[in-house]
Amino acid sequence: MIYFASDIHLGGGDEPGFRAREKQFVAWLDSVSEDAEAIILVGDIFDFWFEYRRVVPKGFVRTLGKLAELTDRGIRIVFFAGNHDMWLRDYLWKECGVEIRLRPEVMTLGGQRIFVAHGDNMNIDGKPLLKFMNRVFRSSLLRWLFSWLVHPDWAMAFGHWWSNSSRRSHSEEEFTEAVTEPLIRYARDYEDENGQIDHFVFGHMHFPRDFREEGIHVVHLGGWEKFPSYGELDGKGRLMLKMLKK
Repeated sequence: MIYFASDIHLGGGDEPGFRAREKQFVAWLDSVSEDAEAIILVGDIFDFWFEYRRVVPKGFVRTLGKLAELTDRGIRIVFFAGNHDMWLRDYLWKECGVEIRLRPEVMTLGGQRIFVAHGDNMNIDGKPLLKFMNRVFRSSLLRWLFSWLVHPDWAMAFGHWWSNSSRRSHSEEEFTEAVTEPLIRYARDYEDENGQIDHFVFGHMHFPRDFREEGIHVVHLGGWEKFPSYGELDGKGRLMLKMLKK
């Protein structure tokens, strides 16, 4: 089996909430490890992560320990950076054995061609402010300046403030199927230009949806704060979206 999950947002929200969410995530990792060939993490596993050369964020020891345990057992774990944890360096690779991906990728898994991406910077041509912010946050120069000029304590405080502000800006009405439509359009366009893809897997939108029509299959993984869910690819190449209890 191959499993997919995204948008756990460890460290986000109130402390009782994210502590419970981390325990649920670790329990899920433990359960799927019984038959997992690979676990694909599709971004925003952390609510904010900025990795200095010699400093990483405090906390998440249960998650990091479990990831290291699973890779030590030979289970492949791949981490696609999301917009909340795009500033990864090599810590998760060196300490936990997790493969890092900083951009979308077509993976061959279980004999299937699967396009995997967090989904935060796709189909945003009509959103100039969002495009600008994506460029700012992904700028290697600004990242270098931030890491040299901003003390880690201040960086973490800013990051969590920004992340919580972003969360509060989204209303409950946004969590509907409509939020997934831009990524479905992206999948159609990508397949038209690049040929057949067996499955697309996205995170970012937080709303779980298993979209199927002739010639295209798109799985949107839900955010674990409201819609804890995961994808499961079986030995016959079937990808299914499954829900967990909150």
